[in-house]
Amino acid sequence: MARKTATMDPGPGAPVAGVPGLDRLPVGPSLLVGRRAELAALRAAAVRPSDGRSPVLVLAGRPGSGRTTLAVRFAVTVAADYPDGILFARLSSPDGGRVPPARAARRLLEQLGADGAGVPLPGAVEDGRDEPACVALREALAGRKVLVLLDDVRDAGQVWPLVADEPGCLVLATTAGPLTGIEDIDPVILGGLDRQAAAELLGDLVGGTRISCDPVGGADLAEACASRPAALRLMAGWLRSNPELAVTDAARELAEAVREADGKPTGGPGRKGPAAGSAAGPSTTAGAAGAAAVVVDGAGAAGAAGAAGAAGKGTAGAGTAGEASVRKGPLGKGRPGRAAAAGVRAGRGAGTGTGGGPAAGEQAPAGPARNEAPAPARPATDPAAWVKPAPEPAEPVPVPDNDPLIGAFTLLYRTLPAHQARMLRALTLAPAQSADLRTASALVGCPAPEAAATLAALAERELLAEEPPAADGTPRYRVPGRLHARLVRLREAEDRPAEVELARARLLERLVRLTDSARALLDPADGPGPEPLPGPLRLRSAAEARAWLLGERDVLLGAVADAIGQGDLDGSAGRLVTALLRALPLTGAAAPADLYQLHELVLTVAERHGKPRRASAALLNLGDLQAGAGRWEQAAAHYRAALEHARSADDEALCARALEGAAGCHRALGDAVRAADWYGRALGLRQSMGDQAAEARLLARVAEAHTAQRRFDEAEREYRASLGVLRRLGDERGRQAVGAALAELRERLDAGW
Repeated sequence: MARKTATMDPGPGAPVAGVPGLDRLPVGPSLLVGRRAELAALRAAAVRPSDGRSPVLVLAGRPGSGRTTLAVRFAVTVAADYPDGILFARLSSPDGGRVPPARAARRLLEQLGADGAGVPLPGAVEDGRDEPACVALREALAGRKVLVLLDDVRDAGQVWPLVADEPGCLVLATTAGPLTGIEDIDPVILGGLDRQAAAELLGDLVGGTRISCDPVGGADLAEACASRPAALRLMAGWLRSNPELAVTDAARELAEAVREADGKPTGGPGRKGPAAGSAAGPSTTAGAAGAAAVVVDGAGAAGAAGAAGAAGKGTAGAGTAGEASVRKGPLGKGRPGRAAAAGVRAGRGAGTGTGGGPAAGEQAPAGPARNEAPAPARPATDPAAWVKPAPEPAEPVPVPDNDPLIGAFTLLYRTLPAHQARMLRALTLAPAQSADLRTASALVGCPAPEAAATLAALAERELLAEEPPAADGTPRYRVPGRLHARLVRLREAEDRPAEVELARARLLERLVRLTDSARALLDPADGPGPEPLPGPLRLRSAAEARAWLLGERDVLLGAVADAIGQGDLDGSAGRLVTALLRALPLTGAAAPADLYQLHELVLTVAERHGKPRRASAALLNLGDLQAGAGRWEQAAAHYRAALEHARSADDEALCARALEGAAGCHRALGDAVRAADWYGRALGLRQSMGDQAAEARLLARVAEAHTAQRRFDEAEREYRASLGVLRRLGDERGRQAVGAALAELRERLDAGW
């Protein structure tokens, strides 16, 4: 099938090869058509002056409108204007879950080149501008020219903590609904493609002359798809799978599939059964799209209401007008429609179908009284001038069952061979729904070459999105979020629970073997490695093992978190945690935040199964990480919790370690009295255990605490006791260190301290 590389004008500012970060952007489709007006609007908004912060662009569109593809295309065309790099983060998981901004900030910091120690640990709350990772990101962006692309944003609370006080940077956020909470945003709203672009896309994807010989049928099909790119691509794949059908039949088949999908179960591949049942009615998404459309400029409130009404139609057929509505006039100036936009921003019910007002059951926020004096203006550099405090998280925007996207998917799914349909359903079990031949072959239990061929076939049918390849060049794919919910329902309907659990177990064991083999390559002296994997799955060098561990880190951590969250595969999940804790530090780039997450998961499993010794060890490791980050209060809390678990397990060694850790926190906080008390308790335990090395160390720590309290005689006595223990042990280096501390104490006393 012949395909064009692109028909969308790249415009000025073609990218230079040296801009870092272009390779981390989603690959996207090779064929791009239309969207010139939207691309021009983004370019115009990008050069708008911004006082005191990075400009924020918002690209809004319903699922399947091509917003991510357009955002990536825009980033490529303006890359040369941001020589310090392009950062990319997804802020929603395929199942609609909300990614906290602090988690995104940690990944963005790593993309900027921060080492593991420079990425802050998770805080108690992962939201807000004061979260340590968000603060560190904004500080790292100061003085740089960076483009930050935030894909699939749920709400403004995910964006504004990541916006730096740096006008040289640019933030581009894609979203399915309005972002209420950040002021002075001019969103570009994506509707359907225009008629010419839709026909061109269908013609190139279907191939041959089927579209050009039947322009009326092609136009009918584009209208039935609401001219949205994702639905058009799926229908093109369906037509390629049915070369005997006329294009004129496609629109009729799609309309029938939409009717069947609206509230009825779906048949499997090769069957003309009804579609899966509805999880959410069409009004929810239509309302959210309407709310997004309200921010488009029109003739005052009437224009806004018209836009909302057009978007509120069940099948979004109004999109056949072709062009997305784009703001006109100088960006940032007062003009018709601003009042309507402000009304949407004031609402908190994005995605509720209320057009931006309060959600059902909510009381409208109280505004100022009519005669009340206006609040004093804030300077532009004050973040309070352009963000609203703590915007509430929005619900994900679902794809309704009567959406043409679901109808097109239903038709194409019916044509899939059984093994491809099974693979597609199984990929919803993959962490982050991202897979390559290693993980996909484990999920379905097939040879790696067969899995690779199936993945490529599904991508060619537009059912999987291509991701940047793995470090060793292995192709990677992702289940599009717009199809995830439908595929989960198909999996629940067609796959037995025992098969699903077996697939998840196979995946975990495959990841354990891969992680262990990577560790063996990185540290051959650390015992024998696991049994070699089959050739296509094998890691072949230490460099490849390191690249795989770092490149697949999110997949590995996600697999552990998913398994422990469900609680039915704790054994396999525990083995993977152990393997990761041994392998990740060998890369030399293990972020403490990742180790922190793993130890938290260990704690969850230990407490679930009533294993206090393991829980205590996990809490001690968490305390050590907090102490290493200088979070002494949090570290002390972990050490105290570890002490309680260690006491219930009657483990003196763990008790002594917890006591010493808590004492160190009190010492760092300047509380010498408590430090001496906790060190003394740890010393008593170590002496009863006969651990002379620990006894010498703790005697010196007690002496330091006494010195801080100006109890010099007691400090000298403890130093001398420590020297005696070290002399018996023959530890010359320790004797020198403690002797130097004792000599310094004497000098200060002689000087009248």
